[in-house]
Amino acid sequence: MVSKSHTTVIPEELTGMRLDQALARIFRDYSRTSIKNWIKTGMVVLNRDLARRPNLKVRLGDTVELLATLNASDSIEPQKVNFDIVDRDESFIVVDKPSGLVVHPGAGNPDRTLVNGLLEAFPELEALPRAGLVHRIDKLTSGLLLVARTPLSYQELVRAMARREIARSYDALVNGVLVAGGTIDAAIARDPKQRTRMCIAENGRRAVTHYRVKKRFRAHTLLELKLETGRTHQIRIHMSSLRHPVVGDTRYGGRRLLPSEPSDELVTTLDSFTRHALHARRLIFVHPKTDEQVSFESPIPGDIAKLIHALEMDMEGAS
Repeated sequence: MVSKSHTTVIPEELTGMRLDQALARIFRDYSRTSIKNWIKTGMVVLNRDLARRPNLKVRLGDTVELLATLNASDSIEPQKVNFDIVDRDESFIVVDKPSGLVVHPGAGNPDRTLVNGLLEAFPELEALPRAGLVHRIDKLTSGLLLVARTPLSYQELVRAMARREIARSYDALVNGVLVAGGTIDAAIARDPKQRTRMCIAENGRRAVTHYRVKKRFRAHTLLELKLETGRTHQIRIHMSSLRHPVVGDTRYGGRRLLPSEPSDELVTTLDSFTRHALHARRLIFVHPKTDEQVSFESPIPGDIAKLIHALEMDMEGAS
């Protein structure tokens, strides 16, 4: 039997949840049944008090300590996985995730994820919730992810994320031509008809996305988007709600769209584009140890850059 001690802070998106549900979301290595048992047997401390009721409601900023007892076979296996490291120091790691790489093991993706790779490259992350991940992005989204490297930096960075003090900017190609930028303030919840989807819902959690136009094409727009909140699929759902879904995002309506008399290059490039055109480009936060602001940027990946070039050439050819 192996024991692991974890300390975490409840983020905004889990506020109001049952304790066992929230911990199951944070500690995805463990089943909800195991977490319930640990709560009932006094292995969980909530704000310095023993928490013996799984149905206790948690709030933003609550501190939770969990002592997990498990067989060694229950832990996530460190594996060699390819991803780029933009920067690292004793407190954090900034990862540039390629499109197609799943962030965390789950149904249908038991291994070969970013977390498996992080544990291989940084064994000390085994002691942290989610292997130190402060936030996540979708499998097909590329770009920057922040990983804490120590328990103290994890608590500080998760709190900063909950206070909306970590700035995240994305680039996205969307269908249609937008006249101007704006702000979308629309709550998001899980789709009751299809649990793998999210949807706009009045009873959902508040979600706010700011966007501005970077470049217009004949039938598409390149946007910069800034997240005020971090809901699952937030950008994809919000842009779909404006009837300007992200290019390639077939789940939320981003099917192939062509301008009139498109160039052969554009048709070929769009036909071969196999993911949604969304990239986490910039990350700005306060260093948890030095209190200095740090900023990182990831260049547009080759597949999206190729698509932008094809759109530019199509526009030039039509003028």
